[in-house]
Amino acid sequence: MSDDDATRAVRQWSEAAPDAVLLDGFHALKHALRFGADVRVAVTGNKEAALALAASLADDVTDRIRDLVVEVPVQTLRELVPRIHPTQVAALATRRSRQTNLAGLGRLPRTSPIVVLDNPRNLGNVGAVVRLAAGFGVTGVVTTGDVDPWHPNAVRAGAGLHFATAVERLPFSDLPPGPMYVLDPEGEDIRFVAIPGDALLVFGSERHGVSPELRGQATKLLALPMRPQVSSYNLATSVAMALFHWGGPLQGPDAQDG
Repeated sequence: MSDDDATRAVRQWSEAAPDAVLLDGFHALKHALRFGADVRVAVTGNKEAALALAASLADDVTDRIRDLVVEVPVQTLRELVPRIHPTQVAALATRRSRQTNLAGLGRLPRTSPIVVLDNPRNLGNVGAVVRLAAGFGVTGVVTTGDVDPWHPNAVRAGAGLHFATAVERLPFSDLPPGPMYVLDPEGEDIRFVAIPGDALLVFGSERHGVSPELRGQATKLLALPMRPQVSSYNLATSVAMALFHWGGPLQGPDAQDG
């Protein structure tokens, strides 16, 4: 470890921190790099361990991590972040531009849904949904209400995959175009409904459900199958079930016989 390199990295961190997105941990940095994030500075308390992780789990970005990550004393790392991630890796990246996100969300025709979270309250759930959206390759995730979907706790739960899809907070009036499929206990069983690729899949808050304003705009209400006397599913679980249903069974040569 070069003292000059460590000192320079700490200075860069201080300069970038006010406007940057915190990437907390190796996996967040790995995903951010894979999906084109502008990583301003990256530090670790143990560069040898970070490179071993890269070689084992992310060989495609190992060289970039080797060039980018600077080792600093663990005490210095402790002063830079709220808490040290078990991988002892942290980085700062430029947030994806709102203009780019809005252009992607509004582009038509659209072949994959947009997930809309109506006034979510749990930042961990928001991040988990972003991770699901990235995995399923949907167009993006939109939240309404006052919670910032780019809050550090949401980015942490999303493992850096905010850079793999369009994630924005919008008012009701500015939601992207498309038929609105609202998840609601009184809706039609989702298993018997085909969800189009240009749908807005709307999910309510963990406590209060979908607001009357959005429910009233629904093209169709959909219900997830649920055993009687079970009150609800976790938000991220609900999104996963709906997206899995949207994706449908494999067709053609990749499908397997049951």
